Amino acid sequence: MTSHLGEFAALLTTLFWTITALAFETASKRIGSMHVNLLRLGVAGILLSVFSYFYRGLFLPTDADLHTWTWLAISGIVGFIIGDYCLFKAYTITGARVAMLLMTLAPVFAAFTAWIMLGEVMSGKSMLAMIITLGGIALVIFTRTADSASGELKSKRRYSMSYPIKGVVLGVIAAAGQGVGLVLSKYGMRNYDPFAASHIRVITGFIGFAILFFILGRWKELPTSFRDTKAMKWLVVGSIFGPFLGVSFSLMAVQHTSAGIAQTIMSLTPVFIIPPAVLINKERVTVREIIGAVIAVCGAVMFFIW
Repeated sequence: MTSHLGEFAALLTTLFWTITALAFETASKRIGSMHVNLLRLGVAGILLSVFSYFYRGLFLPTDADLHTWTWLAISGIVGFIIGDYCLFKAYTITGARVAMLLMTLAPVFAAFTAWIMLGEVMSGKSMLAMIITLGGIALVIFTRTADSASGELKSKRRYSMSYPIKGVVLGVIAAAGQGVGLVLSKYGMRNYDPFAASHIRVITGFIGFAILFFILGRWKELPTSFRDTKAMKWLVVGSIFGPFLGVSFSLMAVQHTSAGIAQTIMSLTPVFIIPPAVLINKERVTVREIIGAVIAVCGAVMFFIW
């Protein structure tokens, strides 16, 4: 088990992110993505502080050096403030299932970033795998429709998006945030404790969203979120399995295996999320969408195992 600790941690991360995606979709639709982002980072920060005290004897990661703080803070900005804000916004537009499908693009962004920062090599086969991933995503988000023009005998075939373009763009930006943020975390973390590294990212993300709340004048709206008990329950569930366990185990994964392999395993979430989306959220999922999700995930896996 020790030799595959990174892969096992990545698999657990996939399960955790499946739970947190569904939880935060519900919470974001009820109280808004900005409020969910701030509150879940606050909850995660408290959980990490308590855990760190009993696990390491420190409430805060004060033992991290400047290199670790700097790069993990940047990772927190890219991953939490930019990436997760766009992801949570996409939840409210396309739903968690499609948003997480778009996250299969994260290995592409991770690979490009690792190539630039860590010198990891990209091959022609990797480019082919990227095309396969894009093909799977296209199969889900595009649909063919018939458009019969007046006076014409034959109907024209054209393609249109099955989901709002705004949600798709937000999902792509979210994937970039996760992929780039993961590599930045690997570069900054080195041999530092993954839970403490996650704590630094959470602190940075919380401060960033707090500043945004001040700039946008949103603090006065926050008390109304606490009155929605259903949203708060899902927010706590998502916070436990997301920024607390999920992010920490994702950092453990990249610490004990390559960023590519870790991100590939964690990209299985779009397949894992289909059954609960159907059973719990009562979503109608077509065979074409299932095939597209499987193709996209296969492309993400091929991206790094070749």
